[in-house]
Amino acid sequence: MSLPRAAKRSARRAASAAVRVTTSPAAMRSRAVAGLWGAAVTAPGLSDRSRGRLADLLHTRLLAAGQPERAARVSAAALRRVGSPKLRAEILARQAVAELDAGTPPSLPAAVTAQLALADARLARGDVAGAVGFVEAAQRQVFDRRLHFDRLTSPLAEDARAFLAPWHASAAVRALSAPRGRRGEPAPAPTDRPLRLLMVTYGNHGFLDLIRRHFDERPDVELRFLDPGEDGTHVPLLNNRRAMAQQILAGDTTYGDKVSEWLAPQVEWADVVFVDWCAALAVLFSLLDPGSTRVIVRLHSFEAFAAWPHLVDFSRVDDLVFVSDHLRDLTVAAVPAVTAAGTRLHVISNAMDLSAFGRPKDDEARFTLGLVGIKAVAKDPRWAVEVLRHLRAHDERYRLLLFGRDLDADASPDSRHYWDGFLADIAELEPAGAVVRVGQVDDVPAALSRVGVILSSSVRESFHCGLVEGAASGAVPVVRDWPFFAGRPASARSLFPADWVVDTPAEAAERILAVTATEDSWRKAGESAAEHAVATWDWPPVEHQFDQLVAGRTVRTSGGD
Repeated sequence: MSLPRAAKRSARRAASAAVRVTTSPAAMRSRAVAGLWGAAVTAPGLSDRSRGRLADLLHTRLLAAGQPERAARVSAAALRRVGSPKLRAEILARQAVAELDAGTPPSLPAAVTAQLALADARLARGDVAGAVGFVEAAQRQVFDRRLHFDRLTSPLAEDARAFLAPWHASAAVRALSAPRGRRGEPAPAPTDRPLRLLMVTYGNHGFLDLIRRHFDERPDVELRFLDPGEDGTHVPLLNNRRAMAQQILAGDTTYGDKVSEWLAPQVEWADVVFVDWCAALAVLFSLLDPGSTRVIVRLHSFEAFAAWPHLVDFSRVDDLVFVSDHLRDLTVAAVPAVTAAGTRLHVISNAMDLSAFGRPKDDEARFTLGLVGIKAVAKDPRWAVEVLRHLRAHDERYRLLLFGRDLDADASPDSRHYWDGFLADIAELEPAGAVVRVGQVDDVPAALSRVGVILSSSVRESFHCGLVEGAASGAVPVVRDWPFFAGRPASARSLFPADWVVDTPAEAAERILAVTATEDSWRKAGESAAEHAVATWDWPPVEHQFDQLVAGRTVRTSGGD
């Protein structure tokens, strides 16, 4: 090797070593060192690509140093000198993803704005496919599951309008939910034949079974049921969000023809279409002009934190149903098209048959807490374990039964972090029998007969059927004031009786200790809870609301006023 070549290679190695040392977490915590690198990345003369690579490096190292806000500032200064809008958007997107580990990404608004500016520019010149590609990139950032589902907070729940402001400012996004209208008004219910009702869902039948059975048994209703998952033929149409968006913006696509060939005959047959879950199927049905057919969509919970409602043409949805007032309020704030289209909004409790839950409880149930559902971070079973610790400090007879599948810890790094913390929490309690993971149970009423206190430890719920079923069984309800909605006009406190709802694990333990102080006080509190649950949420008081809804009459809401 020649001396000059060896010298150059040695110089490059030395320079690389210097970069590693001066961008180490310890060095980057120094304001002076970070300032020098900030000046370097904004220096004139760098090419866009070189500046972008250096900006990515500094951003990564500042995050490792625990400086997310400074990382965002340094990157923003560097990106102001990057001439290519597409390259700026790419860099911002990478940095927003990297920032997820530190919480809500500081770069997220700028990253989303950059992607959507490109989408708007493509749409303005007629490039629908290009516009949809950039909207999809922004959508993945805005509705990333780690922001809304795998943590105990969500920026959308904190302030939906502010968080989604860049999203709603986009002309391309607004075009995706712009009203396309219909060729006629929905017809009144027929008087000379049974009403033709099409009920539609994809996979999850649990919330629809009782309603479906009710209308199937009515002689004045002819019911059809559609679940594309049953034969799988049309499932690919549901899993193609890009094709949906292109059909909305361009029309006359092969994809749209396939959707019409499948669903148009169903809509033409029906007087009323009831779509459960405001997700992909709701989008597909709103691609069609329903003519005189009335369309009902029910939104449960996850959809409010997802992109699906933003693709629905609500001018073709006559009635939108929620299971609680607080979920309605969040959705209205997040999806302005819901109210802009004049869609009628209803709040109707989940359909539940509570008659089977009133079974005798053993004396030992008095000291047994139950939590139904631990498969999502939002259920926050760690809060329930903290309640148990407070109780066992007074009396070690208290124990906690956890029903349902374990959390999928591999869904994301945040899920793994939460689940590892939970397992550490119960590391000593579980072997001692103080915490029991029961798993899935086939006979829920029988399982709840073992429970004397039913908990809702969640950070968010739309309604929480498991809690209400526990209350109907005679277990004393203790409901955390769900943090996603706490302090708002509609929340857990407006849904349930005041004495059911608490703020902290310590307050929960105080309530439990008071009501379980004697067997008589515990049983009386459980009987009172069961009476309220059955009178308010059992199927008979809810049934007539679904009859009114399907018939097109005004619905008096229950369980949320």
